Amino acid sequence: MLFQIKAYLKFLWNSKNEHGVHSPFVFSLLTKCFYDRRFKPEYDILKNYRKSLLQNKNFIEVTDFGAGSKVFKSNRRQISKIASTAGISPKRSELLFRVANYFKPSTILEIGTSLGLATSALTLGNTNAHVITLEGCPQTANIAKNQLNQFDCKNVESIISEFESFLISENLQSTIYNLIYFDGNHSKKATLAYFDLLLPTIDNDSVWILDDIHWSPEMEDAWEIIKKHPKVTVTIDTFQWGFVFFRYEQQKEHFVIRA
Repeated sequence: MLFQIKAYLKFLWNSKNEHGVHSPFVFSLLTKCFYDRRFKPEYDILKNYRKSLLQNKNFIEVTDFGAGSKVFKSNRRQISKIASTAGISPKRSELLFRVANYFKPSTILEIGTSLGLATSALTLGNTNAHVITLEGCPQTANIAKNQLNQFDCKNVESIISEFESFLISENLQSTIYNLIYFDGNHSKKATLAYFDLLLPTIDNDSVWILDDIHWSPEMEDAWEIIKKHPKVTVTIDTFQWGFVFFRYEQQKEHFVIRA
């Protein structure tokens, strides 16, 4: 906890808003997407999706393949508690919806479904997209699948698999993912492994979003390594998320933005 407090104070010291940005691409993203305060009807669907989970007092046995939880001490967890503590926040859910709506990706990959809070935001952001979401825990994945069906999120393909096993088994050389949301294993080793495995899927307009880049010192190390990769041209650190772009026409720049 102390590490994250220090990391956040450092973030606040270095962060800017749109007025400190001179890149037209990033300025447009901030003003038309990040800072768009207009109400969207889909926000009510996201709110009701969350409310439904918060009212679910059932317990499930969670199989955790990642870096573990800083909240839960046991793998037997109440669905409402998972939704309130481990799921994406309402503010972040709305931002993720706006990002998907802004870029209009036709193919989306989510690494780490959990209860589908982020999945629903990605799906509603572009209902024409093909959304593939991966979850290692069968019980969690089944809750998410039922929720997504209940809220008419029909463009989602839910796959139960350990993340690296799926990525290794797929022919990624012939796949393009326009948007990838990484919210699975919060370890340096896994994050960099997924990064390398998924590099063949990028094109010039691909958008990658990495969750919890300041989760731990090793996640910060992973973020710094990713920023330096020769194929990465633009990154945006919003503290919670790291955005990665591969636009060849862009000068290599790294932004720290309050979002």
